Amino acid sequence: MENKPHILDMKPGRYSWCSCGQSKKQPFCDGRHEETGMFPIIVIIEEPTKVAWCGCKCSEKRPYCDGSHKKR
Repeated sequence: MENKPHILDMKPGRYSWCSCGQSKKQPFCDGRHEETGMFPIIVIIEEPTKVAWCGCKCSEKRPYCDGSHKKR
């Protein structure tokens, strides 16, 4: 987990945001959640856009950053 967002230019597609923090491919899921009992959040992006993905896993607007990392 990181105390900053992952700001990425995203193409249209289906993305699995890692909610457990164990993925080696942050901010996206690589299947390591199977050991935690948690599940990724699926996001469908329909148009190219810039996304601030939550890196601290504490956002109330998961999977998007809401600045919660600044309070930690």
